[in-house]
Amino acid sequence: MESPSPLEKLRRQLALAVGENAVFDGWTKAAVDSAAGQLGIDPVQARLAMPKTQAGMIDTYIQEVDRALEAWFTPKRLEKLKIRERIRGLVWRRLEIMGPAREANRRGLAILALPQNLPLALRISWRSADLMWRIAGDTSTDFNHYTKRMTLGAVYGSTLLVWLDDQSEGWADTAAFLDRRIDDVMKFEKMKVDWRGSEHLSVSRFLGRLRYPPR
Repeated sequence: MESPSPLEKLRRQLALAVGENAVFDGWTKAAVDSAAGQLGIDPVQARLAMPKTQAGMIDTYIQEVDRALEAWFTPKRLEKLKIRERIRGLVWRRLEIMGPAREANRRGLAILALPQNLPLALRISWRSADLMWRIAGDTSTDFNHYTKRMTLGAVYGSTLLVWLDDQSEGWADTAAFLDRRIDDVMKFEKMKVDWRGSEHLSVSRFLGRLRYPPR
């Protein structure tokens, strides 16, 4: 893996702070300047490092959330957790990481929902769901690879919407909602294990070819 460039390192350093400042300044240059001042970084360098568009800033922020999530869930933290506990913990930890920028995340969702940003929004959703499953230890490459990520993406997305409006203590309403959705995921996974049919096999083979096209 190549080492990140100096600008990439700076971008990563700034990303979460930009999100926190976007609560007040929106996803704008003002948020970048505020983050730079907060971290003692030259604002000119900060502006060079960060994307110029709102969608680009949001994408950079979410990528850093992903990195923070991956750094938190060390093998030692995961080793005693069952798969349900891992998935639940991953989603919850994401919310905790994003907590200081909750209002900025609300604005970010609205920006990503604009028609011109929908392809990026779909890539971000898939990337984050894929990362969470990989951290949890999933190595599937067949039909399961796709259904797991689509299902978790839906669970995370719906939980995120509940969390954005949750005024309960300790986000108790979000926690209860997430537990119900995780139960649904586990039931779905069990159903897939029990499902053995030619349609499943053909779809699995087709999706496998899409992921690993013949050379």
